[in-house]
Amino acid sequence: MRRETAPLLAARGLTIAYGKVAAVREVSLEIREGEVVTIVGPNGAGKTTLLAGLMGLLPVKGEVARFGVTARRAPRVEDLVRAGMGLIPEKRELFGTLSVEDNLRLGGFDRWRQGARDGDGDLAEIYRLFPRLAERRWQEAGTLSGGERQMLAMGRALMARPKLLLLDEPSLGLAPLIIREIFRIIGELRARGVSILLVEQNARAALRAADYAYVMERGALVLEGAAEDLARNERVIEAYLGIASADRA
Repeated sequence: MRRETAPLLAARGLTIAYGKVAAVREVSLEIREGEVVTIVGPNGAGKTTLLAGLMGLLPVKGEVARFGVTARRAPRVEDLVRAGMGLIPEKRELFGTLSVEDNLRLGGFDRWRQGARDGDGDLAEIYRLFPRLAERRWQEAGTLSGGERQMLAMGRALMARPKLLLLDEPSLGLAPLIIREIFRIIGELRARGVSILLVEQNARAALRAADYAYVMERGALVLEGAAEDLARNERVIEAYLGIASADRA
């Protein structure tokens, strides 16, 4: 059963097209306050396109309500960030020639521009969450390892104090030990009240971390339910968890 809280993000009949080709078709989903929701599915299913549409980076058809407000026109990304949404893209999009600390401070720049002067405290908290970043604070972001870059991308997004964080393939290309650390941080963020929409090919880790889950194939959502229920679903097991029914038996 889902949490009895109001949706922070609700999409109804969402369609996103590139020209005449619909990459996302009639998608309806919700992310509620305090939830981790995951979308799993194969490459090319439309997961990244869906996140881009929800974040206002692509034009969409259908209805999207963010924090209880349905936009009548395409929102500006900076307005969504200011309202409490954050996106960590698959490619991380760091400023490679700037230091770790400069990248982090840029994540909190809009709050500073709006008059907040508590960035040093936020920075200290990021370093507590990611001790590796504290060790690399004056190192150029472009010289970091893949795992460190992912930590920096997450830390930079958290400097804006998001209420809802969209995460696109955070484990992609990372070693198993680093993947466990990334998912530990996701669990800690949930405990702090940050809601998370997680797009992830590592279905086993994603379903373990999530409260609710959707399965996306060919641009459409084909299954949904409590994450623990989908983790036991025969179709999900055979298609995404790599365990045949006969092997399980």
